[in-house]
Amino acid sequence: MKKDFLCLSDIASDEGWEIVENALRFKKGEKNSNILEGKVVGLLFAKPSTRTRVSFEVGITKLGGKALYMTSSQLQMSRGEDIRDTARTLSRYLDGIVIRTYAHAWLEEFARYSDKPVINALTDFSHPCQILADVQTIYELFGERIKEIKIAYIGDGNNVANSLIVGAGLFGLKLYVATPSGFEPNAKAYQLGLELSKQSGGEIVLTNDPVEAVENAHVVYTDVWVSMGDTNGDQKVQFLKPFQVNEKLLKHAEENVKVLHCLPAKKGQEITEEVFEKHKEEIFLQAENRLWVQMALMDKLFGEFFRS
Repeated sequence: MKKDFLCLSDIASDEGWEIVENALRFKKGEKNSNILEGKVVGLLFAKPSTRTRVSFEVGITKLGGKALYMTSSQLQMSRGEDIRDTARTLSRYLDGIVIRTYAHAWLEEFARYSDKPVINALTDFSHPCQILADVQTIYELFGERIKEIKIAYIGDGNNVANSLIVGAGLFGLKLYVATPSGFEPNAKAYQLGLELSKQSGGEIVLTNDPVEAVENAHVVYTDVWVSMGDTNGDQKVQFLKPFQVNEKLLKHAEENVKVLHCLPAKKGQEITEEVFEKHKEEIFLQAENRLWVQMALMDKLFGEFFRS
């Protein structure tokens, strides 16, 4: 495994499945680890966070470590200090760093100059920890059928869509992604997903038709239409209205379809309140699994780093 976890492509397929299996073992109480005993892991966030921040802080604590939360506005980087200087400084104090920021290139430069492992807690390009939790959730719901079922993502081609595409390629899943024309996922993520699918047997289909994506789907996944930092929110909402996950759209899916949402939800936009409440069990299972899969990720990443 690489020193850093910046994108799902940083791990091999077997490593991804190992992380998911160990996440389930942590969740069931069958696995314990104190890999972070005596260690301090920094959480450097430039964006607000509920699930990511709390799940990482709790996970670090459960692994025996301590979490140090920092916002970029509190550090000298807010006054123009070089990324590389911040990275070289923090990696002398901390044993690892979890980062939520805007530009993915910023994260990559930070990781390049950090001597300690860096974990991507969300950038404008990708949200890999979220997709690990999503795979764990779908695996819990469908078991060994996970590679046979149809998963549909409906909405904006944002960072979650990008990572879901890469994840489908890594884990060998069948994924349909429906977005309005002009709001497709990142081309680099799509090509990466296709390349990984050649080895895993995954299937990735992009479409501008939400009905085509949802037809006979076992899982329907959506996310907010306007992400943090978007400047064209009002315009996007107009284009995305036909992509709302509602009862009418779900009639095209499998009868016992599962609905996922990585949260927070803007009810009445990407998903109706009725659908959200009907599928709250799987949505909050998905939220809970952020904790377990991130524990499994950190156990493996830091374990290999500290032993090297």
